[in-house]
Amino acid sequence: MLKKKHISLLLLTGILVCVTSLNTVAQDCPPNIDFENGNFSRWQCYTGTVFSDNNNNVIRFDYTGSPIPNRHTMLNSFPGGGYDAYGGFPVNCPNGSGHSIRLGNNSAGREAEGVSYDFTIPAGANTYNLIYNYAVVFQDPGHLPSQQPRLELEIRNLTDNKIIDCSSFSFFANGSPLPGFEESPNPGTTTPVWFKRWTPVSINLDNNAGKSIRLFFKTADCTFRIHFGYAYIDVNTECSDKFEGAAFCPDDSIVRVNAPYGFQTYTWYNSNFSQVLGNLQTLTLTPPPPAGMQVAVVVVPYSGYGCIDTLFTTLYDTLHYQANAGPDKVSCNGNYVQIGSPPKIGWNYEWSPIDNLSNPMMANPLASPEYTTDYILTVRHNGGGCLSTDSVTVKAGKLSDSLQVLGKTEWCIGSGDSTVLRILLADSAQWYKDGIAIPGANQLTYAVTQTGRYYAQVFNYLGCSLFTGPKDVNISSIPVPGFTVDKPTQCLINNKFTFTSTSTNAVGTMNYKWLMGDGFSSTAKDIKYSYKKEGTYEVVLIVSSNSICADSTKTTVIVYPNARAEFAVEPICVGKPLQAVNNTIEPPNTMVTYLWDFGNGQTSALRNPPVQVYPVAGDYVMSLSVSTSQCPFPINIQRRFARIGAPVPGINNPVAYAVVNLPLTIEARPIGDNVLWTPATNLDNPASYRPVFTGNTEQKYSIELRSNNGCITVDTQVVKINKDIVIYVPNAFTPNQDNINDYLKPFMIGIKELKYFKIFNRWGELVFETQNPKNGWDGRHKGIRVQTHTLVWMLEGIGVDNKTYHAKGTTVLIH
Repeated sequence: MLKKKHISLLLLTGILVCVTSLNTVAQDCPPNIDFENGNFSRWQCYTGTVFSDNNNNVIRFDYTGSPIPNRHTMLNSFPGGGYDAYGGFPVNCPNGSGHSIRLGNNSAGREAEGVSYDFTIPAGANTYNLIYNYAVVFQDPGHLPSQQPRLELEIRNLTDNKIIDCSSFSFFANGSPLPGFEESPNPGTTTPVWFKRWTPVSINLDNNAGKSIRLFFKTADCTFRIHFGYAYIDVNTECSDKFEGAAFCPDDSIVRVNAPYGFQTYTWYNSNFSQVLGNLQTLTLTPPPPAGMQVAVVVVPYSGYGCIDTLFTTLYDTLHYQANAGPDKVSCNGNYVQIGSPPKIGWNYEWSPIDNLSNPMMANPLASPEYTTDYILTVRHNGGGCLSTDSVTVKAGKLSDSLQVLGKTEWCIGSGDSTVLRILLADSAQWYKDGIAIPGANQLTYAVTQTGRYYAQVFNYLGCSLFTGPKDVNISSIPVPGFTVDKPTQCLINNKFTFTSTSTNAVGTMNYKWLMGDGFSSTAKDIKYSYKKEGTYEVVLIVSSNSICADSTKTTVIVYPNARAEFAVEPICVGKPLQAVNNTIEPPNTMVTYLWDFGNGQTSALRNPPVQVYPVAGDYVMSLSVSTSQCPFPINIQRRFARIGAPVPGINNPVAYAVVNLPLTIEARPIGDNVLWTPATNLDNPASYRPVFTGNTEQKYSIELRSNNGCITVDTQVVKINKDIVIYVPNAFTPNQDNINDYLKPFMIGIKELKYFKIFNRWGELVFETQNPKNGWDGRHKGIRVQTHTLVWMLEGIGVDNKTYHAKGTTVLIH
């Protein structure tokens, strides 16, 4: 018998507190405490919120009932939920069980979750323990302890309303590594994430025989809605009160005795503590000890997480176990079925054959054989003894989800075609049309007579069922096409044809396709359409009830062209005849009507209008309106200006002075569009606005300035001859603004470029300077009138002989 030297206490890091007190009497596990039903039956689920109150963490549940998706999550070991994103460990417990749960999630929001299980310890079972497995993940934002994400385990004696202290605790991050925890290499944010891989622990429930116990697991985020905490939980199916391995097979060659998980150190002794037998969690004895041998183990928890304890057990060679391959199963369509039974700790399992098994070395693998298969399970103790076998038959039920089509899936009534659907690999069926079961349609073939989506639920004698894929069948009559058009002939401007379908169909829907004759098409039932160009168009309507049942009809519409007015009119001089030119293109096969308005009160209905003479210069608005007998409206009008010009009066240009046989550029006024100097004597180009004169005799020229509108202006120009180059500046001027001698400027003959003309006052100050011989000095300096006195001027110029000329002198300013 196991004896307790003193009260056992162990507080493990994580959500589970494990205290182990062992004896040799096995107890039955409470129903579904191990989640092996694949649901939360017998478990109570909770959700709520968490907050900090005066530096105390408070979890408040406001919901009790069924599991909430993503907060109470059942995990199936096959195909398995993969690996935790932060810790990289499997989310399904590796203890060989079929189901585990996840409590909470990685979505923060001050969420709290819980699950609880109530059960009664059998009467007389004063030593009793349960083994749990847990894995933990939470963020460590560095808040105050009462604000951190956390995990809590509360073990309560409901009969005495008393918490079992050594098995109840709160666990939260504290900013530094914790026993058994690792920091995630993939935190996802800058906030550290700590995790602990799957760890088994035991809970000591000694001296509570006949009492009701509640296991309560809780997780909570941080109190600021930002950081998360969650856990994975599983419960072993074996609820034995003894050390694992304390009982062994008579034919074992090795005995392995396991102390409870989760302690920091283990020291094994013989019964009187005179000999140390080992320092690991598992004590290995070879050869097996004699039956009745007693051993002790001193377990030391991590600092601050429980109490040191000494546990005793007696070893017996009374262990027996019969392999259990489970009842025969049926695998439908390759779906996995679970065979075997829940695993027992300390036993080795091996299945044969290994084909189509999820894991041939586990107690309850998933099987999906391609053919009916007999699987043999061989079980032996981890010490090598207690060999036993059992077998199970897994029948493979194969159904096909395919439908064979005999005939066509699309045809027209009266064509002689048909549709027959046939099921493969089935014993019976139920046919469906558009999601509704067809009464009495249970045969393996079905003759389709109506349009619809057909599929079947198929069955075989093993009880397997499967829905086939659907087949769409379209059975229609050929539509009778027809349509009307409101106005089959229209003019291009503002044309809009309305086509209305009058098509009918006896069976099936109708689909429409309009071909408008200009490349445009439409699938509308009716259509309004405007053509962009004149012409004759064949409009076709194709009406179909499916891809092969179709017919068409057509008609012709005409779009007449509208006449577009176009004419040209050139500028003309007053009093001269003006002829407008009609450039309108006349549409064929219709009569065109014209109406001219010349802007002078005169009109005409001729295509080619009469000549007009305008006695007064100005811009006259001339218009041409056109229409046709096919398209009398709208009338098209073009308007243009008839620009009537008047000649500019002629003038006598100032006398030009030239030096004998030296060139002099003379200029005509910049009016008109071309010029002609007559006579052409001594000119390099008489058709230039700036011809060069070179000669030794005086000449008078007539300058004809002609505009494109026919207006002519005649000016005159006299050129006088001087023998030498002359530079002359008056010796006095009177800037009194009487328009007589108001400006002082040089008079030059034979100087083609003035380099400078400068004027200095009596003190030598520069008061005026220019390079333009047309600019003179007005007697002001810096805006102020200069007083009467004598000034000095200086001049430099380039002559037409390309020589440089200088001149200077004095001038009296008189007010």
